[in-house]
Amino acid sequence: MIAVVTYAVVAHRSASTTSPPSDDVAGAAAPNSGAGEQPAKLDPLTPTSDPETFAQQVARAIFAWDTTGMVSPADHVVQLVALADPTGESTPGLVGDLGNYLPTAEAWTVLAQYQTQQWLTITSLTTPTLWPQAVAQAGPTGLLPGTTAFTIDGVRHRWGVWEGEPVSSSHDITFTIFMVCGPSYPRCHLLRLSMLDKPLD
Repeated sequence: MIAVVTYAVVAHRSASTTSPPSDDVAGAAAPNSGAGEQPAKLDPLTPTSDPETFAQQVARAIFAWDTTGMVSPADHVVQLVALADPTGESTPGLVGDLGNYLPTAEAWTVLAQYQTQQWLTITSLTTPTLWPQAVAQAGPTGLLPGTTAFTIDGVRHRWGVWEGEPVSSSHDITFTIFMVCGPSYPRCHLLRLSMLDKPLD
């Protein structure tokens, strides 16, 4: 597992287009006042140099969508890829990672029939126990200074309408976010994501 993580995070030095198979796992925004007031586009996420703040912002954004609005899964990908490593070398892998979290366009259409919305409540943010080993395995020139990882534990909430009645559910989730911040860059950038519910230990 450490070898896989190291390879993925070092991708910004040696670009990789390999990504895990996609599925339809998704996230969303809390129910609000209705589709008529939904934005036609997503606002950019606020730049920050603080790793923990960045990790929480990314985690919430991944799971912040609403099928009653006018945006699509592709819009959410664009919003998050805007935070990617400026070299662009990790971007193909990151796009693949996001495909494991966001629904496909076809699934989005089905979910919209039920006005599906999802959002994330973060319960903890921790540095993976094996992260120091991953850094050591990468070697002194393997990772840019400021490269780090945080594992997010949280509750994914889902809300929708079934046969005219509101329905909801909650599900515990966990995943790891890999990023690079200062001193390499003045603000944090997103490198890769682990598979959902398969974080770095």
